Formats: sequence, structure tokens, C-alpha cells
Amino acid sequence: MLRPLSQIFPQSNYPQILVGLSEPDDAAVYQLDAERAIISTTDFFPPVVDEPYAFGAIAAANALSDVYAMGGQPLLAINLVAFPDDLDKGILTEILRGGADKVKEAGAVIAGGHSITDAEPKYGLSVTGVVSPQRIIRKSGAQVGDRLLLSKALGTGIVTTAHKRDLVEGEHLAAAVQSMARLNRHAAELAQRHDVHAMTDITGFGLAGHGLEMARLGSVDFAIDIDRLRALPGALGYARQGIFPGGLQRNADYYGQWVKPETDMPAHQEALLYDPQTSGGLLVAVAADAADALLADLLTSGETAFELGEVVAGAGELLIRG
Repeated sequence: MLRPLSQIFPQSNYPQILVGLSEPDDAAVYQLDAERAIISTTDFFPPVVDEPYAFGAIAAANALSDVYAMGGQPLLAINLVAFPDDLDKGILTEILRGGADKVKEAGAVIAGGHSITDAEPKYGLSVTGVVSPQRIIRKSGAQVGDRLLLSKALGTGIVTTAHKRDLVEGEHLAAAVQSMARLNRHAAELAQRHDVHAMTDITGFGLAGHGLEMARLGSVDFAIDIDRLRALPGALGYARQGIFPGGLQRNADYYGQWVKPETDMPAHQEALLYDPQTSGGLLVAVAADAADALLADLLTSGETAFELGEVVAGAGELLIRG
């Protein structure tokens, strides 16, 4: 689908585009001068929870995350809104308030927006950030010997699906909302203090999809220990009941061809590989001698971070170990 765009805007004609259509990454980056580059990204989606304020905060955190994944700092955001005519406008006010509070927490500002009428509410942001051209963190830099860290537990898709089916326990939903609404700001700032070679945020393609993007771009394999994957409270229990979002199976159907199990994977654990995340954590490939210090910093800052594997020689596959 994107091939025609690449032909219209060939990378060679736009040297200021440091990150764009030529390879998949978390956001576009446009160089202004030797010291400054602009990061541009956008994301929006329908509600994942019923509470309007929480939905707004989650959607905003999710959109801001792409700037953090590139090593940048958000500057301003533009609201993107779709809303039905027949819904109480007070609901939209709360969605926008949740998003605004999260943008303010990020140290950025909402400077405008656009709205349309639609049958289903949708909300998100277009975000502009800034980064030094020398400090961009791409997906493509993972090196053999790096250790892999993830800054948030997995399972938001499973838990929110249980919520949609009226099967979720309140404490499990609260934990998922807290995780989704947590900015990746501090995790990204901490990563930049250590010898990090590559980074991305885990969203709709799940750990498998986004991990494979990093592995392919680095021409390496990611060896993941299935027993190390950390799940949100309740997620594994719902997975055992077969409560899966539709996107999980789509991810498995597509990315599964590059996932190579070297151990038995119970279905509820395998689900964590493919579960589509909303506002998930940062997946970081960090030099082996810096991994312990970064993990300690993440845990001290309140992240539910964990080590999940290592980078090994290969050509872009996920090796699943026990």
C-alpha cells in the first residue's frame, strides 16, 4: 500500500528526511539544522475502556509514545476527534480533558485540533517533537550480544477484551488502565543515559510484530525467553479462558511464520507474544554491560520492567526459548 508513496517521494530527493518511508520506524524525523530535528507522528483509535477521561489519557499517552521511542521530547499536539451527533457532548469534554492532562504531564501543549462526525467515537493526537540528529534512537541498531528489556508488562489487549465481554475484575482493569495511561517519558529518558542501540514501543502488532521489525532492520535474531514475559494482573487467567482480542489472532497468523519455538509454548503464554498492546512499553536493545544498570533504574522509577532475552546472530526471526 505504501509503495506508491515511496515512488512519489524517493528518499534520495529529500535528504532532510532522516527517518521516513524508506524503512519502518515509530515516527518521521525531519532535520532542521545540525543541532535540531523535528519528530512528527499521529495515532488515534476507538475507546478501549468505558470511562471517557481514562480513554482520553490512554489515547494521548499512546500517541506521545512514538516521540519517546525515537529519543525525542514532545513539543505540541493537535487533537484528532470523531464523535457521534447523538452522544452527550459531556463525554467528549472528558475525553479531551484526559488527553490534555496527559499532554501537560508530558511537558507539551495542545495547540488545536480537528473533529468530524462519526458513528463511533475516536480520539488521538498528531504530535510534534524535537530531537538532536545525533541522538535519534532507531529500530535498526540492535547488535549481537545486546540484552532485551521491556518497560511495561504485557496483556492490555487481553484484559480490555475481558472488559468488553463484562468478564473483567475491577482490580485487573484498573491495573491495565494505569499501565496504558503511564507515559513512556521516564523510561525513554533513562534509556538515553545508557548504551542503548535500538528502541521501539510495543503497540498494535504486539511484542512479536514490533520485535520482528527491530530484528529485521538490525539483521539479527531476537532470542526471547517465554518464561520471562511479565503479564498484567489477570491477563494470563483470561488467556487460559480463551479470551483473546481479534487482533491477537491476526498478529499470530502473519508474524507466526518468523517465530521459531525452541520450547513448548502453552497457549496462554504464547498469547503474550501476539497480544496487541495499547500504549505498551518500550522494547530496548541495550549493551550487555549496561543492561543491569538500566533495568535497576527502570524498576526504581516505578516501571514494571523486565529482561526478556538477548540479541543473537541471524537474519530477522524470533527464537522462543524456555
